[in-house]
Amino acid sequence: MALPVEEWRLCAARRWAALEPALRERLAAASLHDTLRLGCGLLRPEAEVAALRRLCRRALAGKEPAAARFYREEGNRLFGRRQYGAAVRLYSQAVSHELPDSPEVSVCFANRSAALFHLGCFEVCLEDIARAESHGYPDRLLPKVLLRKAECLLCLGRLQDAANALSVVENKIAMDGIMTSPAQQTLLKKLSQLKTKIHEKESCPQPAREACGDIQRKSEIWEENDSISGASSSLSLNFDTERGRYLVAIQDIHPGQNLLKEEAFVSVLCPGESILLQDSSETAWDTRVTNADLYCHRCLRQLLASVPCHGCSYAKYCSQNCADVAWEQYHRTECSLGALLLTLGVFCHVALRTVLLAGFGEVSRLVKGSHANDNLHNPEARCEHPSEAPDTKTGTRGVPGCNDNGQYQSSYQAVFNLLPHAEKHSPEHKFLCMLSVVAICKQLQEAGLEAAVLNWESSEKCSKPEIGEKTSGELSPELKIVAEAMLRHVLQLQCNAQAITVMQESGSGDGAVVNKKPVRLATAFFPVLSLLNHSCSPNISVSFSGTAATVRASQPIPSGQEIFHCYGPHRCRMRVAERQQLLSQYFFECRCRACLDELESDVKSVVSMRNSFLCPSCQASMQVGEDMLCCSNEACAISVSRESLSRRLQDLQQQIKKALELLKDGKADQAIRVLLKCQMDAGNFLSPKHLLMGEMEDHLAQVYATLGKWQKAASHLKRSIEIVEVHHGPSSIEIGHELFKLAQILFNGFAVSEALSTIQRAEKILSVHCGPQSTQIQELQEMKTCLLELPRSILQRT
Repeated sequence: MALPVEEWRLCAARRWAALEPALRERLAAASLHDTLRLGCGLLRPEAEVAALRRLCRRALAGKEPAAARFYREEGNRLFGRRQYGAAVRLYSQAVSHELPDSPEVSVCFANRSAALFHLGCFEVCLEDIARAESHGYPDRLLPKVLLRKAECLLCLGRLQDAANALSVVENKIAMDGIMTSPAQQTLLKKLSQLKTKIHEKESCPQPAREACGDIQRKSEIWEENDSISGASSSLSLNFDTERGRYLVAIQDIHPGQNLLKEEAFVSVLCPGESILLQDSSETAWDTRVTNADLYCHRCLRQLLASVPCHGCSYAKYCSQNCADVAWEQYHRTECSLGALLLTLGVFCHVALRTVLLAGFGEVSRLVKGSHANDNLHNPEARCEHPSEAPDTKTGTRGVPGCNDNGQYQSSYQAVFNLLPHAEKHSPEHKFLCMLSVVAICKQLQEAGLEAAVLNWESSEKCSKPEIGEKTSGELSPELKIVAEAMLRHVLQLQCNAQAITVMQESGSGDGAVVNKKPVRLATAFFPVLSLLNHSCSPNISVSFSGTAATVRASQPIPSGQEIFHCYGPHRCRMRVAERQQLLSQYFFECRCRACLDELESDVKSVVSMRNSFLCPSCQASMQVGEDMLCCSNEACAISVSRESLSRRLQDLQQQIKKALELLKDGKADQAIRVLLKCQMDAGNFLSPKHLLMGEMEDHLAQVYATLGKWQKAASHLKRSIEIVEVHHGPSSIEIGHELFKLAQILFNGFAVSEALSTIQRAEKILSVHCGPQSTQIQELQEMKTCLLELPRSILQRT
């Protein structure tokens, strides 16, 4: 959720409407500095502040022992059902809600270690056992956990460590005296079994196995640009008043060539919808899993067993190191503001974290410097003389965001100089953003966090002069600077936010075929990536690894051509009118080649041609009209309202959704019947190449794969690929993902020859878009290695 919750937006709208017209006019025309000066006192304690407090009660971000008990008991219940993966998630929730020094937290870690052991995650299991011990796990229960530790070490081949662990258990038992209960006898039996296993392994050492992931990785040729941080030397930074800053190829670039590697200056994980409760009648403890539970809140690495924040229940990390670094850099300030930040949305959170990472000194320098500029709303107009614009003599000096040496770095200065378009946002939206950042800064002041925000050590605070004079309830001058910078960043994010996406499993998760789709994981500032202008037909692909973005050429780019990114609306996914409407949030009218072709000629869009309707009577194509569609067959000439065809399409989509629910519930045969009926109905009024026809083929392939009917699954998926190729092209990333699924199906069906050729084609496409080290490429290489190691007799048969 990028923007604040709806109730807060309505509250801000009411406050705006209640202002004197003269004040509204002044706020509408004000610079960012004047907006804060005029609006800082408009947040009323008895109205807006009270409303915000009520809304924050719905956001679950604090420690809650009752929640910890609930999640631990739910975890125990699923553990008993051998649903170990789900149990791990629930134990992690329990750990997050437990008070850090409570004895119960050690039990949560121990329970989670048991689930991890059953999942075969022995290294992570050992980490949880160590955590349980360090948090004071009950002495009487310790032998069982130590035996688990020994068994993990044994499975990892660390025989001496396993023997040492068993010695600790034996000493513990000897100190406890006679053990006669059934549970104690079971422990002794387990101890004896493990000692025997260690002895057997020591007697018959197994040959060292080659690491299964040791596949030869292709190295990517890379020569970094001297002027642009993280960019290839094949690019140049240009600037003009029409396009602003943009990147151009200065040599011919081939598909798959690496153009940019950039670490996000700042990123914030998107929490997921179930974090906020809708009303007080809902249960407080939700067992649904969101991205906030699945990924590290600092590095965005996928979580298996999270390390909790010691102050809140929301932030979770992949390691203690990530937790410590996050705390030092920003979370010590954010921790107590968790509920407020969840209520006000990701953009406000990114804005706060940006200033925390930059440091108050740098923030203050740039904010004060911006006040001296009459063109505050247009940083790119800061070249006071035409000679300051980059040319052959001055290079990149004078380009906004560049340092004194003419280098454009992934720095706070570059972030600050991204366009906020303050004059183009609606006054109501700017007012909402202003109230939101003021609310955050007031909370920082009331919570005594101002010194942390201003980077003052507690010992320094005594020797520092008093923070700028303020009246009761008013922000200090320093926090007004912070608020102004935050307001700037919130407005910038509408045009410059970059979604960090990840390929996430979708569907039931059953079967041997993994169906993945891109999902928004986090919102970030990438100052260099933000230099790329939009095209509805881009010439690059962007992939992510954690918080790092990599840009690769998706097609040949001749020297002199601009590098284009797609901000979302793509020519293959929507018509030009839809694209233009969505792009209006970026405050420009797209004039890319794809849009011009559709606007200035009779050429129909790819989407219009292929996602067309058929005549329900004779199956000829329908000619597009505003409200009525006419059959192109003159002998038929039937007319049908667009509304009635749209209703049929919606009904069809509902039936497809029902089929997927049946599959999720394990009712594959019923799902097939529903999907086949959907296909028959769709054939009466949709074009054979309609994207929905391809989706139905894809879903049928998924269902047959769950049943192990690989030949049928492959047949349906091939038909889906034909339709996807018509829409997106034979070298698109969409085709790459479909071929990846087909390779899995053919691999599982032992169609060796066809699987190898499909793997080769998928590798070629995905390496261009995602790079040779992507997860999918590695999985394809593992499949290929496995197939080539099959006996020659099997290879010859297939």
